[in-house]
Amino acid sequence: MEALVIFLTFLALMALGVPIGTSLGIAAVVTVYQFDLGIAMLGVNFSSGIASFPLLAIPFFVLAGVILEKAGLAASIARFFELLVGKAVGGLAMVAVMTCMFWGALSGSGPATTAAVGLILLTPMIKHGYDKHFAGATIANASDLSIIIPPSIAFIIYGNITSVSVSALFLAGIIPGLLTGAGTVLVAYLVSRKRGYRGLERRGTAKEILIAFKDSIWAILAPVIILGGIYAGVFTPTEAAVVAVFYSLFVAAVIYRTVTWRDMIRMLVDASVTSSVIMFIVVFAGIFTWAASVVGVIDKAANFVISISPNAVVMIILINLLLLGLGMILDAISISYLIMPILIPVLAAFKIDPLWYGVIFISALAIGQATPPVGVNLFTAANLVKGDLDAIAKQAILFVIMDVVVLIILSLFPILSLYLPVLAGLYSP
Repeated sequence: MEALVIFLTFLALMALGVPIGTSLGIAAVVTVYQFDLGIAMLGVNFSSGIASFPLLAIPFFVLAGVILEKAGLAASIARFFELLVGKAVGGLAMVAVMTCMFWGALSGSGPATTAAVGLILLTPMIKHGYDKHFAGATIANASDLSIIIPPSIAFIIYGNITSVSVSALFLAGIIPGLLTGAGTVLVAYLVSRKRGYRGLERRGTAKEILIAFKDSIWAILAPVIILGGIYAGVFTPTEAAVVAVFYSLFVAAVIYRTVTWRDMIRMLVDASVTSSVIMFIVVFAGIFTWAASVVGVIDKAANFVISISPNAVVMIILINLLLLGLGMILDAISISYLIMPILIPVLAAFKIDPLWYGVIFISALAIGQATPPVGVNLFTAANLVKGDLDAIAKQAILFVIMDVVVLIILSLFPILSLYLPVLAGLYSP
């Protein structure tokens, strides 16, 4: 009865258009109150859900991304790639993908990357004859890489739920992220070749490329310093997020001199709003998970999943299909808190490596950011190009198929995810 109440309340609120985080929180509170499960525990769970050292990295990484965006680093990266690619077939589309890969390593957020790169490259792409819906779909899908390539907010959330090392997760995401990026570039090239899309009128000279590289070197160094410091043992991922903020402030205020004190206040407000939305979902999703666990839903669901098939491969396929379906209607953070508590005992029962599965899990959720009806990257791109969401979604189909192919490859070959963490001595299977 309790399980029925908590899920029916959640689904009813979602159907009424109540935000996901609010729906989760209200469903949990209603269940706890209705069945007298200890209303006083809600406050304890609220504070414990947010008072986590690894989660402190989220607002700092968000702030660092906002500062670097205001400093104009995305534009410098894009300019470097434009000169490098020149008038090659699909040049600007490939520039968009590569810029999203680099910017994703700075922002850790799909919608933020879509917005930052879209504002810079959508107009040049449309000017050079690219269909605006294809241009939007390219950037929206390439921005999926933001939660796969480290540092990633999604990996921080996964690590916090499963107690898997965030440093190891960051390292595990590098090869899968590059592989997904390569697949996205391939699709952009093939479509561009068929439609006759090209890049700029000419390739940059060696001097122009060198100057553009110097202009973008501060952006390129950001992930190197952040990730290098983590893997060298200089600081933890949370401390790395603080370092990222100071680095971004130094670049914006001293190197580029594009940020004033008035801008700083505005950036703090923007980062606070974004971080608050994320942490709001984290807290209420955590309370929902606790309530579901207390009423026995988590154990029953886990036992049901384990009973479906004794084969680990079949189980991974079924779970991936579930994640792809959920990604169409829920955000990545909510899915993580709803599904991972159920999957933790399932992974243990099938002896599935939690680090390896973390990469598969996040890669599946990344696809959901560019699939309707709740593909946040698609909505952001549609707003930027002032186009139709359905038209952009249709242009995104080939990219989504390629992402699914990469997801299958990652599921079949664990070495792609585990090689770097094991090589660095951060993980032992």
